[in-house]
Formats: sequence, C-alpha cells, structure tokens
Amino acid sequence: MPADLGEAMALATAGEGAGGGALASNILAFGRLLRRTGVPVGPAETMAAMQALAFVEIGDRRQVHAALRGVMVHRRDQFEIFDQAFLLFWRDPEAGRNAAAMAMLDGFKEREKAPPASRRLAEALNQPKHPPTPPQPPEEKPPIEVALTVSDRERLQAMDFEAMSAAEIAAAKQEIRKLVLPLDAKPTRRFRHDPSGPATDLRATLRESLRTGGEVLSLERRRRVERPPPLVALCDISGSMSRYAQVLLHFLHAVTNDRDRVSSFLFGTRLTNVTRQLKSRDAEVAFEMVSHVVPDWSGGTRIGESLELFNKEWARRVLGQGAVVLLITDGLDREGAKGLAEATERLRHSCRRLVWLNPLLRWEGFQPRSQGIRAMLPHVDEFRPVHNLQSLRALVATLSGPQPARRLVA
Repeated sequence: MPADLGEAMALATAGEGAGGGALASNILAFGRLLRRTGVPVGPAETMAAMQALAFVEIGDRRQVHAALRGVMVHRRDQFEIFDQAFLLFWRDPEAGRNAAAMAMLDGFKEREKAPPASRRLAEALNQPKHPPTPPQPPEEKPPIEVALTVSDRERLQAMDFEAMSAAEIAAAKQEIRKLVLPLDAKPTRRFRHDPSGPATDLRATLRESLRTGGEVLSLERRRRVERPPPLVALCDISGSMSRYAQVLLHFLHAVTNDRDRVSSFLFGTRLTNVTRQLKSRDAEVAFEMVSHVVPDWSGGTRIGESLELFNKEWARRVLGQGAVVLLITDGLDREGAKGLAEATERLRHSCRRLVWLNPLLRWEGFQPRSQGIRAMLPHVDEFRPVHNLQSLRALVATLSGPQPARRLVA
C-alpha cells in the first residue's frame, strides 16, 4: 500500500474524533513536509498525531506543538527541524516561497551561513507540486532491442571519485552510507560464563559449591570474550586529497554511526580530532560541525608532523586492544620525507594492523617516486587503492576477514 494512501486511510479513521476535515488534510500535508526534510514520518505517526490532538486544546499552540512533536519525532537531533517546520507550516501553509527567498538571501552572506536544518526545510517547502498527468490512450509498445549494455549503477561503481559530476557524487554518497564494516573479532582478556565453554571456571565452581555445603557437584565453564578491535582513521584533507576526502568523510560518518570504538582524525598542516562531530546521526549536521573545527581544509600537507603529533598525544588513548588504523593519504608531503619514516614505524608498532589507502594507486603504472611514499611504504601492513566504490567494497571485504601474517621490517 502506498504511504500516502495508508496515511489517508489512517487520518480518515482518526479524524472523526478530532474534527476531521481540513485538520486531517493539514496533518497529512505536515507529515509529508517532515518526510521531505528527512524525518521518518509514516502512517503510524500521522494517525498518532490525530489521536493526540483529541486530548489537547486545539486553540492552544503550545499544547498542539508538544503533542505533535511527542508522537511524530523519535530522536532528539530532529527536534530543531521539527520546530522550524511547525513554526512555518502552521503559521502559513504557503510560507515555502518566503522561506526559499530567505535561504537565497542567506546564500549571498559570506559570514552568516544558514544551518543545514533551515536549508533542508526551505528546499522541502519550495518543492514544486507536479499536477497529475491525464490518462493517455493506450499505444502500441515499441519493440525492445536487447543489447549488452552497462547499467548506471555498475558504471558508478568503477568511476573515479575525481571524475564524478555533482549528481554522481551524490549517488555515490548514498551508496557509501549503505556500507557496513564488520571487523574480524579478536579474543580479549575477559571471560564470560558458558556451560559449554572450553575452560573451567574455578572461582564460579567454588562459589556454586557454597549452596551445597562446600561439596562440588559440577564444574562451571567459561569462554573468552571476543570483540572487534577499535578502528582509527587518519584522513588527509590537503589540496591534492580534497576531492577524495569529501567523499570518504561520508564513509567515516557511516562507519562511526554503525559501530562503536571508532576514532577519526583529519590532518593537513595540523591534526584535528573529529570523532565527536561525526557521531551525529544527521550527516549534514555532522559535516557542518566538522567544518567549524577544521581550519586547514584544502591547504598544505605535513604528514610527518601530523603522525608524530598523533603518536605523542592520541596513540595511548585510542590504539589499545589491537586497534586497526586506516591511513588515508596520497603520501605527498610538503616537507619531503622529514621524520615520516620514524613516525610511520612508531604508528605501526602501536597498532595491530596499519592499512594505507592511497588514491594514486588507481593508475596501473604507479611507481613510488615521491620521497614521502618511499619513506612510508616499508612500514605499512597493506597498501590499497581508494578512488571509487569498488575499492571501498574491497576494503570492507578485506577488513572483515582474518588478518594476514604480519611481515617483518628490517
């Protein structure tokens, strides 16, 4: 059943007790507006909204606002966009043009930038309504020519991020949000009770024997707890990596919100921890917060200094319990190879697995001619490309499997 048809049936049933008529139509339109802004509102929420209005005073704006927000919004980070949508819609259902005009005026201001919720609300209110097309007389179907063609989705998988248009970048970001990164679980120092466990739990056995006067009637068993290791991402946002960093930031946001113990750092000329910013569920809000704390986007590159700073200030905090490190950079350092080999070697010894993701590997004839690449390459466990969706899927498949034997570095 289509969502609109289900909502109409629900409102027709619930509207009898709350006035029905225009109020039911307005609730239905308000639910569509919230859905266009990204708030998950379906038939259940619209029906609950009509039922909630039967218990409040319709003439009291505060009671109506509290009732609708209590049944139509399920996450705290969506309160802001709901409040703005309620203010605009219930004041004037045709306020979309005014909101769009204000958004256009804000676009000309260099210093004041509208928040993501306001932009999304203006786009949703200003969305043109397409009239239903009249029925067309049946026509003869043209013959279908069967040919070997490549679908847009398959072409998107192999396309380089740097060669994508704005629409293709948006489609790639949607595909990246669906990626899941289940790291291979590793044993920890903790144990849990398991009747079929391989080890005997002497402490639990003695504790259980106290119930029978100190006589041991059965042996308690235990098993070692397995848990995926922490994941740490160090992403280069310099000028040569800005195009890839914008797309890979969506990958880091999806991974951060899919699993726990994920730490993300961005570096260009300095190192910035953006773990807290990327934990926001709303991607636009998260990237807006990142833009406020990262001052060196698309600038120079100091990989050696950034890695050295990470080793001194953050390694002991986030690299415990056999962490996996993703180093995302092209290896082009403005300082050459100064201190780069030592910092990379120390980073490798501090983690269980160091994976270097380099977009320059998209070229078949790639050769490590840069001083920075030659200094870092001997001290990483894996050297992989990261330039399209296929490379990201291959990375997910590799990290989800068992780790290969670690090679020794002379």
